[in-house]
Amino acid sequence: MFHRREMLQVGCSSFFGLGLTGLLERREASAANGTATPQRAKSVVLVFLTGGGSHIDMFDPKPESPETKGEFSPIDTRVPGMQFGELMTGLADRANLLSVVRSMAHRDNRHLSGSHNTLTGSIQQFRGDSNQDKSLNRGDWPCYGSAVDYLRPAADGLPSHVTLPHPLIEGSLIWPGQHAGFIGTQYDPFVLKDDPNKADFKVNGLSLVDGLDVERVQRRRELLKQSVRSESDLGESASGRKLSDQFDVAYSMLTSGRLRKAFQIEAETPEVRERYGRCRRGQTLLLARRMVEAEIPVVQCNMGIVQSWDTHVNHFPRLKGELLPQTDRGVSALLDDLVERGLLDTTLVIIVGEFGRTPSISPLAGQTVPGRHHWAHGYTAVFAGAGVRGGQLIGKTDKTGGYPVTVPWSPNDIGATVYSSLGIDPNSDIHDRLGRPYRLNQGKVMDVLFG
Repeated sequence: MFHRREMLQVGCSSFFGLGLTGLLERREASAANGTATPQRAKSVVLVFLTGGGSHIDMFDPKPESPETKGEFSPIDTRVPGMQFGELMTGLADRANLLSVVRSMAHRDNRHLSGSHNTLTGSIQQFRGDSNQDKSLNRGDWPCYGSAVDYLRPAADGLPSHVTLPHPLIEGSLIWPGQHAGFIGTQYDPFVLKDDPNKADFKVNGLSLVDGLDVERVQRRRELLKQSVRSESDLGESASGRKLSDQFDVAYSMLTSGRLRKAFQIEAETPEVRERYGRCRRGQTLLLARRMVEAEIPVVQCNMGIVQSWDTHVNHFPRLKGELLPQTDRGVSALLDDLVERGLLDTTLVIIVGEFGRTPSISPLAGQTVPGRHHWAHGYTAVFAGAGVRGGQLIGKTDKTGGYPVTVPWSPNDIGATVYSSLGIDPNSDIHDRLGRPYRLNQGKVMDVLFG
C-alpha cells in the first residue's frame, strides 16, 4: 500500500495549509439541511475592495456638492442618466450590464468586523472591541463558499471557494470571514498566496510529483482497492469506506486536471493578459475567469492587501495612480470575457468593499494631505450577470452621498443574494462543531436586481 503523500504535493491548498486532507473530508458532509432554490448562477465572483473603496469617486458622484465632489468630475455612462467618476471609463462603457445599488448601508465602521459581514453575509459575534478580538476566529460565520461546501459538497472534489491572490493578513491580525468558521476546518477554502502576474507564478500542491504519471497512479489505485477489499473488516468499516472515498476524490481531482489547468494562467495569450492589465489586480481577475470556467462556485478576488483602499491619506493620488485604473480595466475585461464566452448569464459578479468613504475630505490628525475616511452609513455595490438586469440604478443617497434616502440594503442582503443565486436557501440550517443549529443568513434576497 502507498500513502497519499507519496503522490501529492500539498502546498497552498487551504487557508492554513490544511491541504488536500481537509478538502477530502467534505465528502462526509450532509446536504440534508440545505433547501434548494432555483439556481441562477454556477459561480459568484466577489471583487472585494479591501479597505473600503470610495463610492463617491467611483459610482455615486456628487458634482453639486462642493464639500463632497473632490478632484474628480462625473462622466456619462452608456446608460442615460447614470454617471460614474471620471476614472471609471471602462465600467461606464459597460453600464448596460450593471445594476448599481447606491443605497448600501450598515453600522460598522471597523475594517475587520465590517469585512466579516461582507465576506460571510452575517454580523460577526461580539467578542470585544479591540482589533485582536475581531481577528479571524473559529467562532466566526463561514465564508460563502465554505457554507456552499457544507450544504452542497461538490461531487468532483473541487473546492467550493477559491480566494485570489492572497489572504488578508496584516501583522498579527488576520481578517475574519476568510474561512469556514464554526462549521469546521474541513470546509476551509483554497487560498492562493502568490502574485499571478509574476513570470514564475505557479500553484504548488495540485500536481503529481515528478516521475509519477496518471497510469502509475491508476495502478496504485487498483492496488489500494485490492488491499482494502482483502481486509474485509476494514473495508466494511466506516473508516475503511472513508479511506476509499477520500482516495477516489483525490484521484478524480488530480487526474481530471481541471483545477490544476485552471491555475495555469500562462496558457493565456499575451493579448488576453494585456487586456486585463499586467498587474496583480488585472491578472487576479483573469485567473477568476479561469476559475469560473472550472465551475468553482465562489471566487473571491482581493483587490489589494487588507487596507489598499483605506485612503485616509493621499486619497486622490492613490485612486488615480493605480487603484481605480487597474480595477476598472480588469473588471471591464472580465465582463467582456464572460460575455464573449457565454458565461455571464451563469456568473454573478459583485464589486463592493466593507464600506465606502466619507463625503467630507479632511486630513487625519498630524497629517497634511487630506483623504476620505471609513463610512458604512451609505455606499455602493455593483452587480452584473446571472439574471441581473443591467443598466439600472437602485437606491439613492442624499446630496452629499452620506446616507440612503431610499430603502437601504445591507451586507446580509448581499449574502442572501449570493446563496439564493447559487441555488441555496438562505434560511437553511448549518451546524457548529457541537451540532448546534444556526440559520445560514438573516438577510433578504435583493430581488430588485433581477427581472
